[in-house]
Amino acid sequence: MKYALITGASGGIGRSTARTLAEKGWNLYLHYHNDRKSIDDLMIEIKDNGIEAIPVQADLSQPGGVKKLIDSMFRLDAIVYSSGIAGWGLFQDQEESEMDRMINIHIKSPMLLVQGLLPKLIQNKGTIVIVSSIWGQIGGSCEVVYSAVKGAQISFVKALAKETALNGVRVNAVAPGAVETNMMSSFSNGEIQQISEEIPMGRLASGSEIASSIAFLLSEDSSYITGQTLSVNGGWHT
Repeated sequence: MKYALITGASGGIGRSTARTLAEKGWNLYLHYHNDRKSIDDLMIEIKDNGIEAIPVQADLSQPGGVKKLIDSMFRLDAIVYSSGIAGWGLFQDQEESEMDRMINIHIKSPMLLVQGLLPKLIQNKGTIVIVSSIWGQIGGSCEVVYSAVKGAQISFVKALAKETALNGVRVNAVAPGAVETNMMSSFSNGEIQQISEEIPMGRLASGSEIASSIAFLLSEDSSYITGQTLSVNGGWHT
């Protein structure tokens, strides 16, 4: 039986990924920060799949939270890092504290987490998938800090994949475009409609579509793919 850690499992993409992996027989560590109710509801949803689901609470904006998460793992075959926070506004108005928070969640924490768990992944020839963003690939106005940290995730994936390839550990990223999750809740219906019209496929992605891409990168179907970023964006900004 294989075990996958999903960080940010209470969020839209994390929840969808948990459902998809549970259907494929993965046992799951479900990380969350504050929203225990979402995790409890998720565990009820996936219990019929006959898999083991283990909730783990940790604040990944703090190094102590990362260590707590590392110490909670025993068997591990995959990491899906889907924790993240969005930021919006002119770069000149961004507070240093917010920059630090974004850097911790998107860069420092996944690096520390992977570093701490890499021995387990090497032992089991495991896989890593980082959930980045289209803005990490092309940059986004009024999302400068978010774009920068998401771009750093992609560079991390490229470099680590080369370092771990001979150990049998594959490292990839997915870069979603606009997805129907709570991260879009600050946008009005009119703004979402405008974004949808900019996307060649004419709509936002569903969480399950991102989850399917993650599941592919974790599977043997992608056994010769590492160091890559899979764009899942409906043809937007390609």
